[in-house]
Amino acid sequence: MTNTKRFHGTGVAIITPFKSDHSIDFESFGSLIDHVIINKIDYIVVLGTTGEAATLSREEKKEVVDFTVKTVHGRVPLVVGAGGYSTFEVVEYFDDFDFTSIDAILSVTPYYNKPNQTGLYEHFKVIVQHSPVPVILYNVPGRTGINMTADTTLKISHDFGEKVIAVKEASGNLEQIGRIIKYKPEHFEVISGDDALAVPSIAIGAKGVISVLANAFPNEVSRMINAALRNDFSEAARMHLAFLDFYTAMFEEGSPAGIKAVLSVTGKCENQLRLPLTPVSNTLYGKLKLLTDNFS
Repeated sequence: MTNTKRFHGTGVAIITPFKSDHSIDFESFGSLIDHVIINKIDYIVVLGTTGEAATLSREEKKEVVDFTVKTVHGRVPLVVGAGGYSTFEVVEYFDDFDFTSIDAILSVTPYYNKPNQTGLYEHFKVIVQHSPVPVILYNVPGRTGINMTADTTLKISHDFGEKVIAVKEASGNLEQIGRIIKYKPEHFEVISGDDALAVPSIAIGAKGVISVLANAFPNEVSRMINAALRNDFSEAARMHLAFLDFYTAMFEEGSPAGIKAVLSVTGKCENQLRLPLTPVSNTLYGKLKLLTDNFS
């Protein structure tokens, strides 16, 4: 039986740091991995949206995963992003990794070609059949252009048993999130894909968050999520409101530009992204610096 509790609490959607020449900054990456683990995050998600996976070559993705496996060294569970707009390319992608130390994949709904709900179901059917580890679905319509409905998520969760263990829900729709929570099978969990909706989602039954903000504030985000999970919503709400201005500012000019600006302020990495992404404006950088300085 798959232990879905391994993915309760705070997962961090970890960034990929770059140097000024836009090569991967593995030194900063290793330090950041250690930092979030020491500060009580529950698991790491690598090669997600926040990790700028879409800008990495296939060889770079392999290097990032190999490096992460070695650095994590079994201290926390590891989830690897594995999605795309071509179902069979995603399946081929599995051949690039040794899954011995990988606990699950996070697979985003196909983007750009906008499949219907039947297409989404059939896509994940193939992914589940070929994945050597459990699958966490990822619904993020703001980026993919298509929303996977609650009914489709529920059909997948019921039809494929414990090979599909959770959904990272970033639809921003609490009604949809609630419907999945109400009708899901016992083995299947809902994880918030939005920092700003993590506490409200936990209040109706979600089991945690895959967080962008936890790159910069792993201890504080973990404390907030753990408070919510133990039903201490007075404390969770207090911390949620403390982060409120970050929730807006950090995504004002896109992600991961906002979190990389914050990590630059705190000295964790350079403020570098790969095109077509660019750093935040000087105005927003100043706002994020002020928020960070005042928060810490």
